[in-house]
Amino acid sequence: MSRQEIMLIYDKQCPFCDHYCRLVRLRESVGSLILVDAREDTEVMDEITEAGLDIDQGMVLKMDGRLYYGDDAIHVLALLSSRSSVFNRLNFWAFRSAKRARLLYPMLRGCRNFLLKLLGKTKINNLSRPDNTHF
Repeated sequence: MSRQEIMLIYDKQCPFCDHYCRLVRLRESVGSLILVDAREDTEVMDEITEAGLDIDQGMVLKMDGRLYYGDDAIHVLALLSSRSSVFNRLNFWAFRSAKRARLLYPMLRGCRNFLLKLLGKTKINNLSRPDNTHF
């Protein structure tokens, strides 16, 4: 596999998400991980919106022109991650199974949404749904 730029698009205002994204490390042979704040107006956010993906309900991993969403994103990220730290080994163990990622991701998203509600943050609402501004 050749080295490439891989984008991880997430809500930087979420302390859990931001911490997770800053700790995850990809194997050197895979490529470099570029972190993108979903609250910024970027081409990749336009692409995510056009694909009908609600960024408030899941992070997106863009690799090889493909968008991986929510539990698929965290699963692929785990498979690509290095095992260089305790965090990355735990991340690999927890999410290497697509089935386990599918089961755990909704709980993590629920914790994220609860925290953002406590912090008084607004939703990104990239799909422009009416009455969808607050958690």
